[in-house]
Amino acid sequence: MADRVVVTGASGFVGSAVARALVARGFDVRAVVRATSPRANLADTGCEISEGDMRDKAAMLRAMEGARYLFHVAADYRLWARDPNEIVRNNLEGTRATMQAALEAAVEKIVYTSSVATLKPIEGQSAGESSRHDEHTVIGAYKLSKVVAERLVEKMVAEQNLPATIVSPSTPIGPRDIRPTPTGRIIVEAATGKIPAFVDTGLNLVHVDDVAEGHLLALDKGRIGERYILGGEDVTLQQMLAVIAGLANRRAPKIKLPRGPLYPLAYAAEAVARFTNKEPFITADALNMSKYRMFFSSAKAARDLGYKARPYGEGLADAMQWFGTQGYLR
Repeated sequence: MADRVVVTGASGFVGSAVARALVARGFDVRAVVRATSPRANLADTGCEISEGDMRDKAAMLRAMEGARYLFHVAADYRLWARDPNEIVRNNLEGTRATMQAALEAAVEKIVYTSSVATLKPIEGQSAGESSRHDEHTVIGAYKLSKVVAERLVEKMVAEQNLPATIVSPSTPIGPRDIRPTPTGRIIVEAATGKIPAFVDTGLNLVHVDDVAEGHLLALDKGRIGERYILGGEDVTLQQMLAVIAGLANRRAPKIKLPRGPLYPLAYAAEAVARFTNKEPFITADALNMSKYRMFFSSAKAARDLGYKARPYGEGLADAMQWFGTQGYLR
């Protein structure tokens, strides 16, 4: 009989990629999804569905019954909320409840999905796992939420023998970005000609299916308590937009904007968002983050896990194709 694996956040972008990779490997996958989550990403996977919220320890215990492994991928991934503390609470308390349930269920190994959001960019080079943010250096509620949740996991590994390996994806792109994520929104907006200019910033882009494969490698070879960056290639925003423009048969934006004049626009967008409750396209936190090129190195994962990532252009092409077939690019 196949080993049972639980995946939280399994209906989401990264979670569904992890669930699919596990099904392909022959695991018996139990997908934990909230009652309100869309199920389209799991429609053809054959995963068993278990309804539950990561903050509900009783629901997590039910989901982990008979499970050998846990992938905790679920997260509140928003760069803006009317109450920013809600993002911090959700990710911290969701991680706490899920990890406590895993200990009680005697799960053999956990792969915990953190983020490069917990790592501090280094000027002029790609940061590694040792360049850590703390609660005072991090920008924005989402990044703070990932820092405090990751520290909790590390503490539980040290004090309660939590059998967790931590993976830190960079910026995933590719198919099934159903919400879409903040990066997916950039791809959609750029492909439909709504981003005529750019600021000088950079990020590390990785195909979501390579991130999923990295999760499985962490299960196989990752050491308990260790962290591994699952990234791809360092790319400037200008380069990313140029590739998207080429795929969309549009002109690449050539105008580089200074950040300063964009802040009033961001504050206005956030004020509107408080009434509409829709995430604004530009926020003050995002502008503050964009001062840094968020470049990261996956050398440790490559060396210790055998991790590999395809060229970022393939991820953008797969994302564009999926967004196109799903009607996002009309």
